[in-house]
Amino acid sequence: MKALVLGGNGFIGSHLVDHLLDKGHSVRVFDRGPEKYRAPITDVDYCIGNFDDLAKLAEALEGIDIVYHLISTTVPSTSNKEPVYDIESNLICTVRLLELMKKANISRLVYLSSGGTVYGVPTMSTINENHILKPICSYGVVKVAVENYIHMYHHLYDLEYVILRVSNPYGERQGKSGVQGVIGTFLNKVHSSETIEVWGDGSVVRDFIYISDLAEISVRVGESSVTGVFNIGSGMGHSIKEIIDSISIVTKREVTPKYSSSRSYDVPKVVLDISKAKESFSWKANTTLVDGLAKTWHWMNK
Repeated sequence: MKALVLGGNGFIGSHLVDHLLDKGHSVRVFDRGPEKYRAPITDVDYCIGNFDDLAKLAEALEGIDIVYHLISTTVPSTSNKEPVYDIESNLICTVRLLELMKKANISRLVYLSSGGTVYGVPTMSTINENHILKPICSYGVVKVAVENYIHMYHHLYDLEYVILRVSNPYGERQGKSGVQGVIGTFLNKVHSSETIEVWGDGSVVRDFIYISDLAEISVRVGESSVTGVFNIGSGMGHSIKEIIDSISIVTKREVTPKYSSSRSYDVPKVVLDISKAKESFSWKANTTLVDGLAKTWHWMNK
């Protein structure tokens, strides 16, 4: 198949591109800039442009069989500051993408949604796909709206789609800005001998998935004819304190974090029930937290 990866030069996108190529697929990348950590790949067709550039986007869609939509211009921690921008740059641009796909007769879409923010405060210990959607940040609200538009295009125009509600990915080539990606941020702080800052007391629990496991299932769902919504994660919860302890073990360094006040939009615990994805795609996340941390730390030191 010929795949277009929107956001293919980013953290998740670059690993997805690798896995698509390994499976023998043809890949085109649409992104606003080049990859940060490596040179362009010879076998990839790159199209550089902004998500709101309809002419560039239409050009990138030519001859494509499937679209992987990984673009997000906001993150949970900043989305509430500019909700209008969040709507304009993510929701409206995605609806325009769906219109362009309809005109180009492209009927297969894989969309990476959020496995945490769309559910809001959980009412169950492990969250399945039927959990009520009550997001408490603009990022999650927009993700839910995008999902609903995708459902609408499926109903009206036979769009075949897979929505992946992904937990917290981590691994090589993740950004280190501290805005998103707690593991990448913490490892970079340790690498630079800086103090780790923690919002709250470290008891917040999240589901973390190593990037290679996420890329693998993303390719697998694209190759299938399955349509639907799937939680994608490790299916296990780890507190921030556990993450810090594991980082200390992997890096062989003493880590003493600085604790600050908790944030209102931080949900206490989010762990995903991934049984539906396991059954539908014969898949599970195979990388343990310690192994994933060790691989990421090794890459960072290289």
